[in-house]
This record gives sequence, structure tokens and C-alpha cells, in this order.
Amino acid sequence: MNEQVLNPEYRKASAEDIDLLTETRIEVLLAANRLPEDTDMEEVKRQSRAYYEKAIPDGTHTAFLVFDRGSFVGAGGISYYQVMPTYHNPTGWKGYIMNMYTRPEYRRRGIAFHMLDLLVRDAREKGVSFISLEATPAGRPLYEKYGFTPMAGEMELLL
Repeated sequence: MNEQVLNPEYRKASAEDIDLLTETRIEVLLAANRLPEDTDMEEVKRQSRAYYEKAIPDGTHTAFLVFDRGSFVGAGGISYYQVMPTYHNPTGWKGYIMNMYTRPEYRRRGIAFHMLDLLVRDAREKGVSFISLEATPAGRPLYEKYGFTPMAGEMELLL
């Protein structure tokens, strides 16, 4: 697609968008993990739907969708969770950006940057002052351009 997106429409997802959010989640995971399209994702799909059914209404997840003349173009989300308060984060609330996705034919047009900005603004409005994410190599330049920096001092244990 060589045609520019003339007027992309961004909107906050609601409970009515759970089917689209769930399908998009699977699309993102297949692409990010370079999995064949016929990979069995039924359990992930079921769990993702259950997550959205709880988290969208209770405000622990915000998602935005973008459309071009009514056609789905991309999505992005931020999950909110609370840890024990610290000096640098007295509320303990954190945000985790996930499910950032723009369909390949729409990439490099500023859509993901605007989506990221909407998510960061949502976090600010909720009083969240700490946001993290995992970046694919392709996504890293976008996040660096926005101001994200690599985290030092964290570790993980895969069980």
C-alpha cells in the first residue's frame, strides 16, 4: 500500500472491542515471536479474552485502536499494576506497554508514535509515573525516540 493514511482515527477501546482486541493480541504474538500462522494459540486466545473482559471494565488496562477509513490498522495497550510503594513511586502504580502493533503496510507513518503518546498520556492522567515495556529490535527505535531508556538493575527468573 503506497497510499498515505489521510485521516487515521484513534479511539479508546471499550468492552465492545474485546473480540478485536483478542484477535489483535494473537496477531501481535504470532508476528513478534515469528510463529507460523497455524500455531495453536487457542489457550492464549482464551486467556487473553478473559484478561480483557476483566481489565478493560476495571481500568487496569487501556487500549487504543486505530482505523483508516473504517479498516483496522493497529492497536496498543497499557496494563496497570501496583507494587509496594517506594520513595520514587509513592503510589506503587506502574504501567506496562504491550500489544503495540501496526499492520505492515501502515508502518513508518507515525501511527505507532501517536499510539504510544496516547498510552503515555493515559498513564499520566491516572497518576502513574513509571512505565516499562519489552521492545522487539524493530520497535526499539520508536521507544528510544519517545524517550524510553534501557533499564538497569532488573533481573528475572523464568519458572
